[in-house]
Amino acid sequence: MIYRDFADLKLSGLGLGAMRLPTIDGDDSQIDELAAAAMVDYAMEHGINYYDTAWGYHGGHSEEVLGRALAKYPRESFYLATKFPGYDNSNFGKVEEIFEKQLQKCGVDYFDFYLCHNVTESNIDDYLAEDRFGTMAYLLEQKRAGRIRHLGFSCHGALPVLKTFLEAYGEHMEFCQLQLNYIDWHFQRDEQKVALLGKYGIPVWVMEPLRGGLLATLPSEHSDVLAAFRPQETVPAWAFRFLQTVPGVTMVLSGMSNMEQLQQNVATWDEDKPLGQEEWGAILAIGDSMATGVPCTACHYCTSHCPMELDIPHLIALYNEHEFTGGGFIAPMALSALPDDKLPSACIGCGSCAAVCPQQINIPLVLADFADLMDED
Repeated sequence: MIYRDFADLKLSGLGLGAMRLPTIDGDDSQIDELAAAAMVDYAMEHGINYYDTAWGYHGGHSEEVLGRALAKYPRESFYLATKFPGYDNSNFGKVEEIFEKQLQKCGVDYFDFYLCHNVTESNIDDYLAEDRFGTMAYLLEQKRAGRIRHLGFSCHGALPVLKTFLEAYGEHMEFCQLQLNYIDWHFQRDEQKVALLGKYGIPVWVMEPLRGGLLATLPSEHSDVLAAFRPQETVPAWAFRFLQTVPGVTMVLSGMSNMEQLQQNVATWDEDKPLGQEEWGAILAIGDSMATGVPCTACHYCTSHCPMELDIPHLIALYNEHEFTGGGFIAPMALSALPDDKLPSACIGCGSCAAVCPQQINIPLVLADFADLMDED
């Protein structure tokens, strides 16, 4: 396992993200705890020492399951990260209540890393409203008390939001977690975000290195280009090699859903193999050509706020597939297996999903368009 220096720590280059743990019967809120524990055991045995969870992952159960899986290990043998759930504006004003509950759920006395979660356009004003909510003041108090060892933030917002947050709190932030991959380098202006963080001396933590699984496989027209450079490199490994090349990247989180993915990723992180200049240009050209469709990462924040209990990430994935292929049979076939009250047309347009979407997707508009495409209304 490759290790990176951070403060006085040695962090595994690959961290285990607990947003996509194995589930039972595809139900995101029902974690297969035995399978998840086995993955944590394998990760610990193979040198992964950083574990990332959050209040809202897996319907609120991720922190509990990960905490139980890690409880058998000495506390100093792993680094645990979780987050204040600012993606839901109703949580502002509850930071103390939530933080205390998180310690209880994870079964720990302190968090090695704690983040302001999902700084974005919809919540930046609340994060800045110290006179009303005092979120940052409370977190800094916990850091002084030793219950937070390192404080940072994650950001899905556009570049101006990142700038605003850094202007307010940059002096207190020790790391920033970004959605970073070779599709989003230009599409989400990641190149500029990484450069801005560099000016503040803030290292980069990476989420969505495989863009929600999109970069785990590639069409042959793309994979053949990459194979010409490195015949033995797997397609997912190229996404990690890209990140090994980006200056400032310290931690790469992968939300692995099964043991096979974990084993493959651990093998990739046995060595540093950054890209050469020609390889860098080739992979960015591929990423730029793929940067189409609705930028959903299947985080499932939306599903917990949908009064119709729609599987929104699944519907958007089908929408993107249908748009990308210009039609075809896959989306209609998949939708035919769903009951009427789970189709895109069942969306009532309330906007609760869009209000918590890290990607700021106008989900009701997308689902209405999908319904029109399928001639449902």
